[in-house]
Amino acid sequence: MKKDIILAGVGGQGILTIATILGTAAIKRGMNLKQAEVHGMSQRGGDVQSHLRLSDDPIWSDLIPYGSADMILSVEPLEALRYLPYLKEDGWIISNSTPFKNIPNYPPEEEIYREIKKIPNYVLFDADTLANAQKANRSMNIVVLGAAITHLGFSQEEIEEAIKAIFAPKGEAIVEANLRALLAGIETK
Repeated sequence: MKKDIILAGVGGQGILTIATILGTAAIKRGMNLKQAEVHGMSQRGGDVQSHLRLSDDPIWSDLIPYGSADMILSVEPLEALRYLPYLKEDGWIISNSTPFKNIPNYPPEEEIYREIKKIPNYVLFDADTLANAQKANRSMNIVVLGAAITHLGFSQEEIEEAIKAIFAPKGEAIVEANLRALLAGIETK
């Protein structure tokens, strides 16, 4: 298996948590991984993105070349568009539809959605509402991860085990909230 994934969002939305979960699952499977992170003005709501490369074979660079990402996994819709040049022709965009309006000239939401829908393979949905419905309002990122799971090459069980390992120090309630969020995302069609 080989997956090149661009993780995109705004500071504080949990992009690096998604990377940690996927990295944990990959390492447990015995895969190779490389990750490069760019932290914008994350404390001030700036963009944050990560290149995550997972493979059974050796990986020589931590950066994903333009036109070769298998997926853009985004927790903010405008940030999904920022990284379109990286997406390969048959790649997927999995994105939360809830905007994080951190700039004064944020484009109209319908324009953003229209651009995402031009991509043949996309899942665009309101992950915030699903997280809140699960009483896991801080786990919107995990809902988005759940929606992407069928395109990532990991089983639900592998991702659940990674979530348990990462969140166990925070207590059972946090683990359970994240597992509920994952399932809500998996059930998104």
